[in-house]
Amino acid sequence: MIARLWHGWTSSENAARYEELLRKHILPGIHRVAGYEGAYLFRADLERESEFITLTLFESIDAVREFAGEDYEIAVVPMEARALLLRFDQKSKHYKIAAAPSRT
Repeated sequence: MIARLWHGWTSSENAARYEELLRKHILPGIHRVAGYEGAYLFRADLERESEFITLTLFESIDAVREFAGEDYEIAVVPMEARALLLRFDQKSKHYKIAAAPSRT
């Protein structure tokens, strides 16, 4: 399994709107990709901004390519998300998952 890690930052004023956009529209839209295994969304409210981390899970690099394109490291950030972000990682990092919690 492959984990795709990405960071973005919003102003404190835009944090709730950005989280809602991710939870209701952007992340559910990834289900169209064969090999998509789900996502974690992390949020840290800082003094003047909020940091968001998405950790999306894919069964393989081929599934990541289906989602992101041939140059799969480039961040996929829709225009409506860009409008709410102060800055974001231009590239996502990818990791082979070497161990995971057991589901017992």
